[in-house]
Amino acid sequence: MKRVILCPNPYRDTGLSAAKEADAILRSTGLETVYCLPFRPDGGEGQYGVPFRPLHQELRSSDLIIAFGGDGTILHLARTASMRGIPLLGVNLGSLGFMSELELGELGLLKNLASGSYRRERRMMLDVSVLREGRVIYTGSALNDAVVTKGAMARVIRLQVTAGDDQLGLFSGDGVVVATPTGSTFYSLSAGGPIVEPTAQNFVISPICSHSVISKSFVLSAAGTVSVAPAELNRKQVYLSVDGGRAFALRQGDRVCICRSRYETELLRLTDKSVYEVLRIKMTGGIGHEK
Repeated sequence: MKRVILCPNPYRDTGLSAAKEADAILRSTGLETVYCLPFRPDGGEGQYGVPFRPLHQELRSSDLIIAFGGDGTILHLARTASMRGIPLLGVNLGSLGFMSELELGELGLLKNLASGSYRRERRMMLDVSVLREGRVIYTGSALNDAVVTKGAMARVIRLQVTAGDDQLGLFSGDGVVVATPTGSTFYSLSAGGPIVEPTAQNFVISPICSHSVISKSFVLSAAGTVSVAPAELNRKQVYLSVDGGRAFALRQGDRVCICRSRYETELLRLTDKSVYEVLRIKMTGGIGHEK
């Protein structure tokens, strides 16, 4: 490893203090660094006192992206990084930070990058498309999930969910989450879905506020395609959101198709913390955690 992109979320990393501290640590080990922004902030780039370079250009000659922020920052960068085959390492400056490897007080571990003392962890991603009258009108990719849900009106929606040629059923409620194993600890978990080991290759399908007496989630092989189609709109609003992004309005007859992407997100690990230890710490506020 020779060159590292420092990618701070300026709304999380106030004054870029964490990124600047990491910069000093990495440069002390002989690694080259460059600053890039994950998105253009209000007020422009000149307010932070460091030179920023275009991310798409720096990806060509860099070995790692370090994201400073919350899980949303990592999700924002995942598609770009995966298509270039560049790993991500998250420094948590958000609230939970399930995908982040380091907390602010652990920046010293970045010294291990120069010596190669790290491991790589691959995470499955989703390709999401919407078919309308036989044409693809929307495409997206997700590290976490694709969510089909109702609009602001308090009305039940009905969604026909299939896996390959098999019908899983008519889901009545507020919607449905189709998650990756990584996404099983996010919206899917809030909807009552199971936690799946994050390096597995599965779809996790969970109904949101089901209006059925028997509400169940499905964990399926990721070898096929999952489809979600509004059964009866009748002036009801139904939307698709991919990794928490901008909602896409669905119409009667539309079909959301979800399959495993050929791209994967590669996360870099510097600690020996298991996903279950991280979950226990994050979800209980550290209660019962022994240092």
